[in-house]
Amino acid sequence: MSERTEIFAGEDPFAIARRWLEEARATEPSDPDAAALATVDENGLPNVRTVLVRAIEGGAFVFFTNYDSQKGQELKQGKAAMVFHWKSLGRQLRLRGLVERATPEASDAYYHARPLGSRIGAWASKQSRPLASRQELVAAVARAEREQGAAPRRPEWWGGFRLIPLEMEFWAEAEFRLHDRFRWRRETPTVNWEIQRLNP
Repeated sequence: MSERTEIFAGEDPFAIARRWLEEARATEPSDPDAAALATVDENGLPNVRTVLVRAIEGGAFVFFTNYDSQKGQELKQGKAAMVFHWKSLGRQLRLRGLVERATPEASDAYYHARPLGSRIGAWASKQSRPLASRQELVAAVARAEREQGAAPRRPEWWGGFRLIPLEMEFWAEAEFRLHDRFRWRRETPTVNWEIQRLNP
């Protein structure tokens, strides 16, 4: 499609996404890798929250969390959606697709690259579950520090997820709300993408 020039140029949507993310890192005031992640619960009721996407690699968007959290439980259904909004660039990237766990090796590598306080926090927090008080959390952190020391191993309940898109939509703001939108769609991760321009 010769029409896809400049910021939309390229035949690999993951390369375009990485390029947009790199450009956002130069302009966004904080967390350019933040994305809203949408799932549904066992009753089909939607949930959405912000996650930090730590890599776009191997045909997937990779993020990390507590597997036992509400988010982690809902991701077991194997499908999710995600949206990045880079206000400073006037751009948005929407994804829908399949979800799988990252390999233990990938989860270990990221966990051990985190600050020690964050590694301890993964042990201390029972994410999404009721908490009686802040003091209870502080006590759990202190207990985890005593038990795990300065080189904690990764908790078995914490690790990565990979969102493998079946649909990616690149959106760029334009005057008079006549925005540019291109949707990449495929039926499975092993077939070629179909690309369409959409009305704003």
